[in-house]
Amino acid sequence: MNIVDSSGWLEYFAGGPNAEFFSEPIEDTSELLVPTISLYEVFKRVLQQRDESEALRAIAFMQSGEIIDLTSTIALHAAKISTELKIPMADSVMLATARESDAVLWTQDSDFEDLKDVRYTTAR
Repeated sequence: MNIVDSSGWLEYFAGGPNAEFFSEPIEDTSELLVPTISLYEVFKRVLQQRDESEALRAIAFMQSGEIIDLTSTIALHAAKISTELKIPMADSVMLATARESDAVLWTQDSDFEDLKDVRYTTAR
């Protein structure tokens, strides 16, 4: 199973330099998990940079994967991760969701650079 963090989705939608890196997990929808926090972050950013119509199109595309809600178990796991790794809330929720789902987290966020079960590429 795969989870793409929000920066990866935005990179993919924008056709950025790392879009190809994220295309593999995004386009394999049978293995794609999408945390609800990703829906929030991507919708917000696309809404800010484009418009609501584009933001809704992005979310519709993301929903081709399995949506993973933020449960109390994931929230508590994320709080522990945030404390241990000193990373922001959204990042810790993303990582906790991946770990609770036995998924690989795909990212270009340097907070995750040296962690196991993470596929990291440097942001360009």
